[in-house]
Amino acid sequence: MGKVALVFPGQGAQYVGMAKDLYENNEVAKNVIDEACSALNIDLKKLMFEGSEEELSKTENTQPAMVTHSVAVLKAIQSKIDLKYDACLGLSLGEYSALVAADAIDFKDTVCLVKKRGKFMQETVPTGVGAMAAILGLDREILGSVVKDIQGGIVEVANYNSPGQVVISGENEKIEEAMVKCKEAGAKRAVKLNVSGPFHSSMLREAGVKLASELDKVNMTKPKVDVVANVNADYYENEGKDLLIKQVSSSVLWEDSIERLLNDGYDTFIEMGPGKTLKAFIKKIASNKKASVNIYNIDGIDSLNEFVQDYGNGEI
Repeated sequence: MGKVALVFPGQGAQYVGMAKDLYENNEVAKNVIDEACSALNIDLKKLMFEGSEEELSKTENTQPAMVTHSVAVLKAIQSKIDLKYDACLGLSLGEYSALVAADAIDFKDTVCLVKKRGKFMQETVPTGVGAMAAILGLDREILGSVVKDIQGGIVEVANYNSPGQVVISGENEKIEEAMVKCKEAGAKRAVKLNVSGPFHSSMLREAGVKLASELDKVNMTKPKVDVVANVNADYYENEGKDLLIKQVSSSVLWEDSIERLLNDGYDTFIEMGPGKTLKAFIKKIASNKKASVNIYNIDGIDSLNEFVQDYGNGEI
């Protein structure tokens, strides 16, 4: 086994019932979730376990729920095995979970911070004004030129997820226009996303300004292991508050970030938290580079116990 990276999912992977089996079957995970409820002074676990889906999907609820689930998985594993890892990274919101895993920021501070982050993102652009869409099967350079050619409004690249999967963000009518033009340029599909705002676009700069004032109140230190930043696909050199401020309104360079780690000798990736989205992205990126990788996903108690057993047996 070469170098190991922990990866953490972002908004969109949440589901009603998330982390419930962890809470009921692992004392350490239970303590993490209870700690989040206490820090936020809300019954976050009820939102996570019972919903409604509409309430859980509100950005200011989704963000602390996602971080809590990911950190609960991490801490539960660490209570059972001495997990060694060399780097952490997360997709969008997942970068905050990565910073907790790298001991750069306190967990309780983080859940409070991301709840506010979600609120700022939601408030900055009224619902229905902005939109996002996934463009599938179009070369990123061609997509970039399509986006650049659209006049009279905002449409920007929000996420470079994997080869052939890029997300665009901006004003609703301009996203519709871009979807048509991308298909004309050869995209296999253009799918509008069920999100509440134009995330990772310049329309959210004001949310970054508000986030900056909250970050000023939080103690952050240089990560103890390497963390790859979304905004530049490079390693954090300091506590990185400026990177988190920019991240709200900048493109997420996920494909570039994974390529950076592959080039630096990483061959094992462990996804912690709800869903298997990152596993699919990493598989595609590695395949495109003809790199051989091991990818694990830990969402609930069964996958956690299986991972712990395999790790203990030297199979990982």
